Amino acid sequence: MASVLVVEDDPFVRSALIRHLTEASHTVRSVGTALEALREVAHHRFDLVVLDLGLPDLDGSEALKMLRGITDVPVIIATARDDEAEIVRLLNAGADDYLTKPFSVEHLSARMAAVLRRARFGAGEDTSSAVLRVGGLTVDPLRRQAELDGVRLDLTRREFDLLAFLARRPGVVVSRRELLAEVWQQSYGDDQTIDVHLSWLRRKLGETAARPRYLHTLRGVGVKLEPPGAEPPR
Repeated sequence: MASVLVVEDDPFVRSALIRHLTEASHTVRSVGTALEALREVAHHRFDLVVLDLGLPDLDGSEALKMLRGITDVPVIIATARDDEAEIVRLLNAGADDYLTKPFSVEHLSARMAAVLRRARFGAGEDTSSAVLRVGGLTVDPLRRQAELDGVRLDLTRREFDLLAFLARRPGVVVSRRELLAEVWQQSYGDDQTIDVHLSWLRRKLGETAARPRYLHTLRGVGVKLEPPGAEPPR
């Protein structure tokens, strides 16, 4: 079971979440403000954070940015906001998943299980794997580091997992369904999450979807990683 931090200012919602998570055998700590959440994360190890956006001292999106500055703990956003642009912005800011209020405890449990599987998948990466090289791109699974033309890339856990998965299959077109199953450890889900992380990874590789260098998308088929100069996808 997991150690979970619940960041929620509504006492009734917080009480319900604590009760449900405790009954599911998770270890739970809870706070009602962003600053308290930052202190908790700085002093305790958590497997997962459930973060409300409507906090009294600081908007949850700002709290997320601050959390990402000190930890890569998986974060599930709990929000009443259902605007697509806002959701994309949160994923870009480092959220691992999101839930729109109101949500059922069963839905929360399923999302938590998926996020924790993905985190453990990344942590359990085969440390005996050789360094992967695709053109000027180097991916080291042992150290979980990646470099482009000798410059280290600042990647999140999910970005590294995605890049390493594609680097093990250079030139091979991988479907979004396969990415969802192997990198996200989910049998179904929204392509939007994959597209957001691909877009974020592209920026760090110094490219765009319109002018790709390493990441090539084949519309309706999937994505592949190959070095510059290879035959472009058709």
